Amino acid sequence: MQLSKQVAFHKTMGDPSRIRIVYLLAEENLHVGAIAGKLGLTPPTISHHLTKLKECNLVYSRREKNTIYYYLNKKVLSHHGDVLHRFAHEEKGDITLTEKLMKERQKVKNNFLEKNGRIKIIPSQQKKKLFILEHMVEGLKVGEKYKEKELNEYIQQFHEDFATLRREFIIHQFMYRENGIYEVNPREMWASTKLI
Repeated sequence: MQLSKQVAFHKTMGDPSRIRIVYLLAEENLHVGAIAGKLGLTPPTISHHLTKLKECNLVYSRREKNTIYYYLNKKVLSHHGDVLHRFAHEEKGDITLTEKLMKERQKVKNNFLEKNGRIKIIPSQQKKKLFILEHMVEGLKVGEKYKEKELNEYIQQFHEDFATLRREFIIHQFMYRENGIYEVNPREMWASTKLI
């Protein structure tokens, strides 16, 4: 489940030496000896921390001749930062915002859904598309694992282009896929219309 990856990431980053390593790798790609020299730690200690950072995909390595250089995976760092940002900026209790969003969501549903619940056309505008995806995902059970075929059948109730919509679920963090099995992410991870 995607939530477990968030937890693992933050546990890994809960070490001051690892934060310093990330800081150094944000500036330049380095090998173990260089990182050890800059931080005043032994190479085996640095190797241990780099292994932990690699486990959560925050760091990757490339060999150049006889030296292995470590790189910061900035996309992964950015993703985890975005999740925290969205969570921190949820405006819970803001009734005006909630009412406005609910009205906007209902308007989108009226424009893009037929009376039987099928999608007339997939919205091209990002915010409207997110409303429709959210509406669809709400019919799936959190914690249940779906095979690709099951998910395709579910999506086809709404629209024949199940491949595009399935991909959109992943892109916008509504769902998580691993080894052909799909699972609904916690709501906090879904792409937020509030940030658009």
